[in-house]
Amino acid sequence: MTIFESVILGLLQGLAEFLPISSSGHLALLEYFFGIEGEKVLSFTVLLHVGTLISIFIVYRRDIWELIIELGAVFKDIFTGRGLMVNKNDTRRLGFMIIVATIPTVIAGFTLRDMFSSLYTNITVVGAALIITGTMMFFAERGAYGARGLLEMKFSHAVLVGVLQSVALCPGISRSGSTIVGGLVSGLNREFAVRFAFLISIPSVIGAVVLEAPEAFRGGIEMELLLPIIVGVALAAIAGFVAIKAMIRLVSGKKLYYFSFYTWIVGAAVVAYALFFR
Repeated sequence: MTIFESVILGLLQGLAEFLPISSSGHLALLEYFFGIEGEKVLSFTVLLHVGTLISIFIVYRRDIWELIIELGAVFKDIFTGRGLMVNKNDTRRLGFMIIVATIPTVIAGFTLRDMFSSLYTNITVVGAALIITGTMMFFAERGAYGARGLLEMKFSHAVLVGVLQSVALCPGISRSGSTIVGGLVSGLNREFAVRFAFLISIPSVIGAVVLEAPEAFRGGIEMELLLPIIVGVALAAIAGFVAIKAMIRLVSGKKLYYFSFYTWIVGAAVVAYALFFR
């Protein structure tokens, strides 16, 4: 792994993790067209997830801190016989919504992980998935006129967002795009749809690291890779921070469909290449 490769992968992971263009799809294409070894991409991507987590924690540090404190209060209420008290306050309600939205992803991760992993080498599928991602965003944004906030959100809405997040295990389907689409389709207001989409990505990213780490680091980490790793993780964190801030503005400004054109073009080009030139 060279410094140049770490810079490219770090920027790509940080931007594509939060911009609705699919980081997994772009990494699969990068691996295919530039001949980057799959094992190298896997181990490095696991570490780059740390960078993307840092960016989420910086942007949503207040929400995360409040959720952690409220988790302690939940255990206290349970041990004192008061029960879960799901609607005790806004923070607790948000926490349970995040848990409910994460359940479909956990189920899909354990039952369909091998199937989705096998698709990483099929660039036809990746290209088609990018086209699907763009189509979902285009039509969801055109019909999105909801004004629901946290108090108006139902657990069925959280389930829908979670199901769409689990679909994003397929390379080429954007996690941020699909979860924001789920929020918009559920009638959530744009600001809360983005906030919820990024908050539920935290347990998913942590889960991905836990699942992939044993295989990725089976042989350990070579000392000469430390500098590229540090550079890649730092760039992933910086790029992720910029991408999150950009998404908040773009979705609030009803400009999510901009990314539809990008994913349509890239997806169509990849499918055309796979069908006629490979």
